[in-house]
Amino acid sequence: MKIGSVSINVLSDGTLMTDGGALFGPVPKQQWEQFLKPDRRNRVKIAVNSLLIQSGNQNILVDSGIGVKNTAKYKDLYSLNGNKLIKSLKSHGLTARDIDIVILTSLQYMQAGGCTKLDRSGSVVPTFQKAKHIVQASNWEIANNPDERGVGLFNQDDFVPLMENGQIELVEGDQEVISGINVKVTDGPVVGHQIVMIDAGSERISYLGNLIPTPHHLPLAAISAIDQHPQNSLDFKRQTIQNAIESGWLLVFGNALEAQAGYIGERNGRNSFTPREL
Repeated sequence: MKIGSVSINVLSDGTLMTDGGALFGPVPKQQWEQFLKPDRRNRVKIAVNSLLIQSGNQNILVDSGIGVKNTAKYKDLYSLNGNKLIKSLKSHGLTARDIDIVILTSLQYMQAGGCTKLDRSGSVVPTFQKAKHIVQASNWEIANNPDERGVGLFNQDDFVPLMENGQIELVEGDQEVISGINVKVTDGPVVGHQIVMIDAGSERISYLGNLIPTPHHLPLAAISAIDQHPQNSLDFKRQTIQNAIESGWLLVFGNALEAQAGYIGERNGRNSFTPREL
């Protein structure tokens, strides 16, 4: 998608299988299985997406996927078919060295795992060697001190080497990253979770991270059982959807296999979704 001097593309780091019940929380299986068919282990396939924003001479990546460090572990647990992000970048004529900024919606493994890699000696090193990585300070704190519910969601090898290398920029609250690109805190999925807002000419675009991971999560009740603060998720989700309807936002989803982006409208008192290819 090209709007003036801004180019926006969804990139893939692959797919994985995750528990459908956990993904949809209170939504009954007989509802969600109509559009995502589970396997015999009750798992459904989702994508691991990132967003590439090219504005002026800046290359900005939103989320880095799972990466390659724990491929064997995640391949067994989630039937991971990953390690696609660098190849996706190459399809746009870029390498990891060309990324100037990485915005992380959170430091959970599915968003931050690709920020580091193993070098030939087996040491963990930054993947995007020139990039500053923008993280909410509150998310940094909880990622380094997770409680019992969050301990399996963070891997310190994904982000501690970045801080040691001076590549983490901690921010507090809603911030402008560069002109036209802002982060907005939505604490529900985890404390310090942030979505990304892009003003590009006539388009307003929102990358939703874990707040609304797929179009199937647009119904307000569809909130992951993994969300740390589901009431916050509900409140921010309701507000985000209403703003998207009123202002014509293009919504981009972090885990959508198909219909990775689209517009939400209101018709006959009900919300309707119209996909838009990126």
